[in-house]
Amino acid sequence: MAGPGIDGFSTATAMLEALRARQVSALELLALYRRRIERYNPPLNAVVVQCFDQAQRQAEAADMARSRGEERPLLGLPITLKESINVCGLPTTVGMPEWCETRAEADAPAAQRTQAAGAVLLGKTNVPPMLADWQADNVIYGRSNNPWDLMRTPGGSTGGGAAALAAGLTSLEIGSDIGGSIRVPAAFCGVYGHRPSDSALPRSGQFPFPLIPNPLTIMGVQGPLARSAADLELALDVLAGPEGGEETAWRLDLPRARHEHLRDFRVAILPPLDWVPVDSEILAAQEMLMAHLRRAGTRVDVVQPEGLTDLRAHHRLYLCLLSAITGARHPEAERQRLAELWRTREDEFAQAQRHGLLASIGDYFRWYGQRERYREAYRAFFRGWDVLLAPVTLTPAFPHLRMAWPRDAAGIAQTFEVNGRAVLYDLQLVYPGLATLSGQPATAFPVGLTRAGLPMGLQVIGPYLEDRTPLRFAALIGRDFGGYHRPPGYAEG
Repeated sequence: MAGPGIDGFSTATAMLEALRARQVSALELLALYRRRIERYNPPLNAVVVQCFDQAQRQAEAADMARSRGEERPLLGLPITLKESINVCGLPTTVGMPEWCETRAEADAPAAQRTQAAGAVLLGKTNVPPMLADWQADNVIYGRSNNPWDLMRTPGGSTGGGAAALAAGLTSLEIGSDIGGSIRVPAAFCGVYGHRPSDSALPRSGQFPFPLIPNPLTIMGVQGPLARSAADLELALDVLAGPEGGEETAWRLDLPRARHEHLRDFRVAILPPLDWVPVDSEILAAQEMLMAHLRRAGTRVDVVQPEGLTDLRAHHRLYLCLLSAITGARHPEAERQRLAELWRTREDEFAQAQRHGLLASIGDYFRWYGQRERYREAYRAFFRGWDVLLAPVTLTPAFPHLRMAWPRDAAGIAQTFEVNGRAVLYDLQLVYPGLATLSGQPATAFPVGLTRAGLPMGLQVIGPYLEDRTPLRFAALIGRDFGGYHRPPGYAEG
């Protein structure tokens, strides 16, 4: 124990309250998490860059600042960042051998803002190569494991961060999400994760090559993972704000949540997609949640949003833009190689991936315009509804799969099992893409355990720039329906 009622699984909000009340010091919290990382991290391999000497200096400075009566939003709180987020002097490799010696020369906005808020950086967490998988496994750092079952993935690409949170190795994680990379690991590890509205936070500061803000790079956002929805909102308030170069006049004032009580929410449930199977236990958990909401007096209906009736077309557009954006990180020869691999699969979604890799600037602008139609459809939808509830993963955490990198033809055709049948691996993009394509805020939250004892999660999608509405909904569900639970085998102290 670090202080009265404070342990490795306490929420960030509770730790900050204890710090303000002088019930615990920043140095004591750092010592607690260092012990836990030294004890539990070796089999998890979650925190792969550790910076305890730097953290010691930050914790000492935080305690001195409090002794002078200073207050900052995260003062003395131990946190971690995803390995892809630049921190001056620390590695940023995104799991790629050619960047294994790379050290960041400047802090990303996420690093700047958390440190300015007084956070103590414990280290950086594991990712897949180029952040391109729902696992966290690479040749530099090795494989991260799920604390609920070491033989299963913690998710990706913020997989190490979700595992560290679930096992009580950090109080807060900052990750990123363009293909579910915050929400999927949150669901797989039984924690919370928030994909912010597309323009609410800076999107720059990831990857080892210098990246200045680029307004054409849409959909990919950075955001928090935590053990409570209140902690997500705490982190959002620290991180939210203008991108570099816009701070002279750009201000963000996120509105309050639309409602404070479950009974007042208007909750739409996305109808199931007959072409994307979802694990039966996840669907059963969603049904139980619907029943709970109705008992609470909440308006709940299964609704197909007008303008999003053809979700196959929606998904094709998402894949085109996703491949164009992520493909721009590769040299021309690699884009051509990947495009030829996608040609080996003749289905419509593989061809959308290929089209994105080979896109012209005209293609991109046309797709960008089509995206705006979906954004308008969501604006219209959220005039009558407050949130849209849907799955975020097709299964609970699946057993580790070997994924070739660079991808080969076998990887393009990779399958995994859903309800006893083989399903194309990349169909896992469908449900995360519901929010990503249009830049909607979406919060992943836990909804209990499977019969085998694995966490399950759902996502709640909210109106653009009304991030506090899905966050509030997730917080109310966590209070009434159950939230984060400590995985077995991980002691509190």
